[in-house]
Amino acid sequence: MRFLVILLFLPALVWGQSKNNYNYTLDLTKVEDDKVYVELTPPAIKESEVIFYFPEMIPGTYAIADYGRFVSKLEVFDKKGKKLSVSKQDDNSWKIKDANKAAKITYWIEDTFDTKLKGPDVFWPAGTNIEEGKNFLINSSGVFGYFDGYKDQGFTLNVIRAENFYGSTGLIASKTGEPLTKVSKEEKDNSAAKRVDVFQTENYDRLVDSPIMYSEPDTAIIYVGNTEVLIGSYSPTKKITAKEIAANVREVLMSQKEYLGGTLPVDKYAFVFYFTDRPVTSYGALEHSYSSIYYMPEATIGQMQQQLRDFAAHEFFHIVTPLTIHSEEIGSFGFNDPKMSRHLWLYEGLTEYFAGNVQVKYNLISPEEYLQILQEKMFTAEGFKDNLPFTELSLGALDKYADQYYNVYQKGTLISLCLDIQLRKLSDGKYGMQNLVADLGKKYGVSKSFKDESLFAEITAMTYPEIGEFLNTYVGGPESLPLKETFNMVGVEYEKESVTAEYSLGLEQAAIAINQYEGKPKLAIGNEDAVNGQGKALGFKNGDIILKINGEEVPDLGPEVGTFIQAQQQKLGEGKTISYTVVRKNEVVELSSPCILAERTRKHLLRFMPSPTDEQLALRKAWLQP
Repeated sequence: MRFLVILLFLPALVWGQSKNNYNYTLDLTKVEDDKVYVELTPPAIKESEVIFYFPEMIPGTYAIADYGRFVSKLEVFDKKGKKLSVSKQDDNSWKIKDANKAAKITYWIEDTFDTKLKGPDVFWPAGTNIEEGKNFLINSSGVFGYFDGYKDQGFTLNVIRAENFYGSTGLIASKTGEPLTKVSKEEKDNSAAKRVDVFQTENYDRLVDSPIMYSEPDTAIIYVGNTEVLIGSYSPTKKITAKEIAANVREVLMSQKEYLGGTLPVDKYAFVFYFTDRPVTSYGALEHSYSSIYYMPEATIGQMQQQLRDFAAHEFFHIVTPLTIHSEEIGSFGFNDPKMSRHLWLYEGLTEYFAGNVQVKYNLISPEEYLQILQEKMFTAEGFKDNLPFTELSLGALDKYADQYYNVYQKGTLISLCLDIQLRKLSDGKYGMQNLVADLGKKYGVSKSFKDESLFAEITAMTYPEIGEFLNTYVGGPESLPLKETFNMVGVEYEKESVTAEYSLGLEQAAIAINQYEGKPKLAIGNEDAVNGQGKALGFKNGDIILKINGEEVPDLGPEVGTFIQAQQQKLGEGKTISYTVVRKNEVVELSSPCILAERTRKHLLRFMPSPTDEQLALRKAWLQP
């Protein structure tokens, strides 16, 4: 272990140092016990005592991660190699004495993907992965630390990697593929198969905002106006490729460019996809200013087409919020003393709204499909507190209202929908949320933050008094959104609740659970009392694990399950039979029943009016067309 420390200290001297910079070296060719070695030549420290931090949380996750848990054997040395005194304060901080003498810091990092350490779960796309010889996902928050009071110094990152590996990232490398030099005799024979990439960032915020994934290259490039978009993919069994993803999302990205006025605020952007062939119960994506990370179950492009478009559309729009429009709490993020902004409706809700609205405006989905998306948002929002002001939800998203956070993608979307239509109504269709966001971007931009408590007044001054009243009533206040009135403006009928009789699979959402079977997550019956008449006719029982429907195997939990369920639904009808194969108390049981009309309560029904007025049609056109 000590031998490795000595060897690995040399490369940082070769590729670039600055006295005022953090100079990090990360060697991905050296893995011990599923850990990688990190070495830091620190910037000049003035104080005799300083705290070395790893983040408690990072922007975009709105959840505590405690990344310092994954650090072990942290040691500090002076120029002569003498150890300096270090004491661990908590999961994320170390106190270093005689810090002004520090010349080198070394430690080992464990990954978050398969850790057994105690502590909060780390959101997959915000985590780190160490698969020797296969894949390294580097979210900098889980690999590199910073000194208290020195977060705004520059960072130089030297990554030693195998010659056949490539780093997918939104960062533009200052050097790539440099040969390994100044190595020991023991390392000389292996050094020819290694290369060094060098990256530089202006501060710690940008370093954390710039993840890198190393693996054998599977990449594609899309040019979207002035922006180079990199697609980087890791698919362990090669089920999906970067070229397939690029072809699938290209049209969405081109539409987003037009949606944002023809130019984008970044020169380079990276979509980084990590696909797993392991069973998963959760997956997702995380935005960054110049890239986004995706952790998803491995499947074919045909199984994931629409989901990839939806994910890509949402994350890519984050180049607007919060990259160019953000509050002071986001602009200068407190990694170890985070302060929440009031405006998750803007950062996440508006982004989700744009992700859907761009697709209907540029004919990637039909207007009817778009209404279905909005209907699902309204249905899902019912599971959260409707009378909780959204500004309060945002401020309490880390603790008091953590269980309400997911509503930012539901009601947050609907807030933006209402604002867009209201703005169109007040401006005779000439001004909407796209225009407002463009104006806010011009006023603030990447390097200027707005004051959190002043945003509503700023928007009101830029638009109409009625918009200020809406924001204070429905975003800052407890009132339910005026959905019926808003949809009526664009000639859409809205019915909050309707009881119908129809054929169904018997699987009401409230009845479904996820259970493990043979090491894989499967759909199951979690509440037999919540099944409808068809489910009762089939005889579902609590704990039934569903293996087959109508003789066809249900896919493992993932993107393809929804498509499978829809296909089975379409087979139902008068005179037909529905069958299930389930596991009940470790025994395989066959269930079947004639298809019957079951009473079903449908909520939040939307349909285009058959005879809208000219004014409604004009406003609908402004809402749904470019």
